[in-house]
Amino acid sequence: MKQILLSAVILLCVSTNLFAQHSVTKLWETDTLLKVPESVLLDADNNVLYVSNINGTDGWAKDGNGSIGKIGLDGKIIAVDWVTGLNSPKGLGMYKGKLLAADIDEIVVIDIKKGVIERKVPIEGAKGLNDISIGSDGIVWVSDSKNNVIYRVNNDRSSVYVQNLKGANGVLKRGNDFFIVDAGSVLKVNDDKTVTKISDGMEGGTDGIENFTGNDFLVSCWQGALWYVHADGKKELLFDGKAQNTNTADIGFDPKTKIVYVPTFFRNSVIAFQVK
Repeated sequence: MKQILLSAVILLCVSTNLFAQHSVTKLWETDTLLKVPESVLLDADNNVLYVSNINGTDGWAKDGNGSIGKIGLDGKIIAVDWVTGLNSPKGLGMYKGKLLAADIDEIVVIDIKKGVIERKVPIEGAKGLNDISIGSDGIVWVSDSKNNVIYRVNNDRSSVYVQNLKGANGVLKRGNDFFIVDAGSVLKVNDDKTVTKISDGMEGGTDGIENFTGNDFLVSCWQGALWYVHADGKKELLFDGKAQNTNTADIGFDPKTKIVYVPTFFRNSVIAFQVK
């Protein structure tokens, strides 16, 4: 009898864990002084967030109006235009004291300590660079949403790595693994460049992807949705801002605190959510 009860308790615990739901709690939202923020990136060493400002209704304009802003971890805007001289910057990445921004057809390299543009790296054939992820070896992976390809950039030299996608956007290089979000799906790109689908059925404007824990991910959709995607492909809707016209563009994430930072695009703010 004791053995039966023990087995029942174990089964109940396992079942409860399998169906545990994640949720988010809003911690803060910045003032609406940002300029169409598209991407947010945490700089844990300096305790700040960087945000890319498109600054215009045309997200692909080469107008010189774009900038990078800086936000405190308390949600206070330190500088709206910390670095200027960009066009329509989107995805951000960091490597060895440099901040990299995807900017239409080039990667802008910024010296973080000096707060100035160090150089711009043109990507041959690029038309709509969007998200960036940088491996531990310094190799840059960047999506092109207009050509629907992923570029691999090594020592400022680029080559097409994956092509024939449907809506190439968020990219994530994690160790030896490489993930992308593409037209409502989360995909894993294998070493031989074949693609394995992990999950689908999300809004077509899948935008950002961050590793939450293990093989689980957080995925944002530009129209206004934040999803938790399990390793087995099951997903949970954490936030739906469509009714309030709150876009959810390229998210940033702090794996230590489990806080996700969401740029709201046309709402001109960044929201911090605690994920539980």
